[in-house]
Amino acid sequence: MTLTTTGLLLEATGISKTYGAVVALKCASLAVRPGEVHALMGANGAGKSTLVKILTGAVRPDGGTIAVHGRPRTVHSPAEARRSGLVSIYQEPALVPDLDIRSNLRLTETPLEPFRHWLHELGLEDLDLSSIARRVPLASLRIIDLARALAIEPDVLMLDEMTAALPANLTERVLEVIGRQRGGDRSVIFISHRMIEIAAVCDRATVLREGETVGVVDVTEGSEERIVELMLGEGVVDMPTAAERRAAAARASGATARLTARDLSSGTKLSDVSFDLYPGEVLGVVALEGQGQDELFDILAGSQRPSGGELLVDGAPVSFHHPADAIRAGLVYVPADRAEALLMQRSVRENIALPFTARIRRWGLINAGDEHRKVDRAIATLQIDTRAHGEVRRLSGGNQQKVTIARWVAGGVRTMLCFDPTRGIDIRTKNQIYVLLRDLAEAGAAVLFYTSELKEVQLVCDRAIVIFGGRVVAEIGAANADEAALLHAAYNLRSGALMPEQIVAEATAVEAAVVVPADPPAARPTGPEADR
Repeated sequence: MTLTTTGLLLEATGISKTYGAVVALKCASLAVRPGEVHALMGANGAGKSTLVKILTGAVRPDGGTIAVHGRPRTVHSPAEARRSGLVSIYQEPALVPDLDIRSNLRLTETPLEPFRHWLHELGLEDLDLSSIARRVPLASLRIIDLARALAIEPDVLMLDEMTAALPANLTERVLEVIGRQRGGDRSVIFISHRMIEIAAVCDRATVLREGETVGVVDVTEGSEERIVELMLGEGVVDMPTAAERRAAAARASGATARLTARDLSSGTKLSDVSFDLYPGEVLGVVALEGQGQDELFDILAGSQRPSGGELLVDGAPVSFHHPADAIRAGLVYVPADRAEALLMQRSVRENIALPFTARIRRWGLINAGDEHRKVDRAIATLQIDTRAHGEVRRLSGGNQQKVTIARWVAGGVRTMLCFDPTRGIDIRTKNQIYVLLRDLAEAGAAVLFYTSELKEVQLVCDRAIVIFGGRVVAEIGAANADEAALLHAAYNLRSGALMPEQIVAEATAVEAAVVVPADPPAARPTGPEADR
């Protein structure tokens, strides 16, 4: 497509990049005007992160041109890009984990007072600058990265999935700050899979598909359908309706619950949680940030001991001392953060085969033929893009998440625990995961599915339990589990007369009280993510 340089702050034309056999970008173009918030949209693997890394000097392009203020620029490093006014917040915090925050600021020559100002604007004014980065919660690290970038007043600020790991209250602050950048001399490039965020802050959207720019759309009412159409390039598979699912029949027939929780407790975080999960169903879990869902899944996955209550698998009591105990009992875990589950430096095949190699050994030797058949079947089932045939870190985020699921599909699944598995994943990949979970249920598996996107409940689940304050406060069948009903229950609002807009108003007030945990578990590795 032809783009004019008239009045543009940033223009990238014909950008290409390959990694061996993998074409990350074919012919990507992007034109950003002064004072606009410009969305960069596309499925996982479309080339968004690669384009951002090229613009900020973290990756060298194979071809194409970049112009800033109408002048051609060749950017060889992030430091050089910063001097040109181009700054990016990558998908993972770019802080040295073993240094304190103050030392990290010195490394990037960040002015302290503007940094403190932006911390205050973003709701993190109480941050202790002597804190070691690895001990700071992930959400706080994301805010620190943003405040650090804003403090140097870049001409173009690029945010790659900035809000994906943030709780609702911090997301709202970030969107407010982004919105205030509109109309001046500076611009923001905003990458998000959440259409509601794109609609809230963006003026235009450039859409990439398979490494090419396929359209530029003005973000107005009704533009979402056009954006999705450009992203997908093909139709989305229809999901079965709640009425077409058979889990209710399985329960009615007297089937034994695959997984039963009775009065599960975990200190002050979880209190007397009880539910039954049956073969052939997907049971949703809905909760606001920090309501006990993390502890529930940690207990079920064997990484945390409950302080009270009991678990039963197929009607028999179980006690887990280690995640391996849960796996042996047939409970497998898919986390939201794929970095927690994968060996990023190892191949797709090794990652998928890892959990079940012990089952295909004879006299200490792995049956290679059996392993290859199982892995190939799982790759085909999840449609994992393995053109690189190399390290998992080279895959797109969506394909990485599919690998975390494929490792359990390859070995056979009885009960799958999915904790927000579609977070930060594009629409096409989400749909593939929805279909897979339904197929697993149809084949007799049981799925426990926590989601932070309420609309997913009716797409995937047969019913949902809602947790508030560490307790189950509601159970809702899929047919009635629309966003208004789930939001009402998630905030424990008891007046049935409330209209959806009133629910949202009250919910917003409660959201402001949601805080990031002060003492998280060990921090994840930090630094710019590998090429997507």
